[in-house]
Amino acid sequence: MKHKKQMITDSLFGTLNDHQIFLIKQSWQHIVYLESLISQIEERIDEILKNYKEEVELLLTIPGIKKDSAAIIIAEIGVNMEQFPTSQHLASWAGVAPGNHESAGKRKSTKTTKGNPHIKTVLCEVAWAISRSRNRWLAAKYWSIAARRGKKKALVAISHRMLRIIYSMLINKEPYKEPLIN
Repeated sequence: MKHKKQMITDSLFGTLNDHQIFLIKQSWQHIVYLESLISQIEERIDEILKNYKEEVELLLTIPGIKKDSAAIIIAEIGVNMEQFPTSQHLASWAGVAPGNHESAGKRKSTKTTKGNPHIKTVLCEVAWAISRSRNRWLAAKYWSIAARRGKKKALVAISHRMLRIIYSMLINKEPYKEPLIN
């Protein structure tokens, strides 16, 4: 019986037959093709984002938002905020507004409204990134809510707050200003 070390060495330097080499080459060519498609799509997105340079720069002032997140936000909600009467309407459309079902003075379900899944997803990802940052007002707010209501509800609450901030920024064309941490 061979030693374990010898068996491992033999398996690492085994021989490949022609069919296995063919399959590996095909897989590699497919990966190269997919990477070229991805780079073409990224170039196209960059080309389109040139028309929204000011809005992208405004969104990048919010901690946690990077170029890809800004592109998704602009693609989903647009830059013309006049289509939404208030930031609450935008939050409701996006699906990050808190539910409000009260009957006989008792609060029932607090599920969020169904909304745009793409914007909701990116806002939750950004909220998660913000929660991991230090000395940020939104991060402090997240941990305060998470301690009382749980992390998932805190993510949705921060997403809601961020979307309202984004609405205000795009209406007023002003960058994000970090409030003081209490």
